[in-house]
Amino acid sequence: MARYTGPKTKIARKFGEPIFGPDKSFERKNYPPGQHGLMKKRKKVSEYGIQLTEKQKVKYAYGLLERQFRNLYEKASRMKGRKGENLIILLESRLDNVVYRLGIAPSRPAARQLVSHRHIVVNGKICNIPSYILSPGDVVAVRERSKALETITESLGSIQKSRYPWMEWNAESMSAKLLSRPERSEIPESINEQLIVELYSKS
Repeated sequence: MARYTGPKTKIARKFGEPIFGPDKSFERKNYPPGQHGLMKKRKKVSEYGIQLTEKQKVKYAYGLLERQFRNLYEKASRMKGRKGENLIILLESRLDNVVYRLGIAPSRPAARQLVSHRHIVVNGKICNIPSYILSPGDVVAVRERSKALETITESLGSIQKSRYPWMEWNAESMSAKLLSRPERSEIPESINEQLIVELYSKS
């Protein structure tokens, strides 16, 4: 199955929140998609349905396919600590997500494209793997020849993205150092990771 490239607002409306970031269309129509919209009666969702919806929401938000997501969950399960929190921390530690969080790209898909097109370096070396998991001490930067790219300059020049305590940004060099793994409380995503753990524990 290919990565979803359809209307993002429709997916956001399905989950009832702007999972892809600020969305003016979602603000105008923050009710479920479909012919009847607000008038449509919603069936009572089962416990499994609630858990599955939460997993799908996170997959769409971070742009992962099922196998990628499952592999990341299994990696989180082998780590010390809570599985759910480990999963979210690993998602946040992906290179494409860090590029997005730093404001180098306006969205995660755009960040993934910048990484794939070799515009990003990690510790001085080009890294074109969006799923690369960064570790504390790693330095992420815009490649020297890519610093004048319109996409990057516009994103960095727009409304400043929130800076996060686990990353130290240097505007002059367009680089950032990861100081630590993010704490779950520092991650702004509205996710109930326990529902995902419960879902996978059944399989």
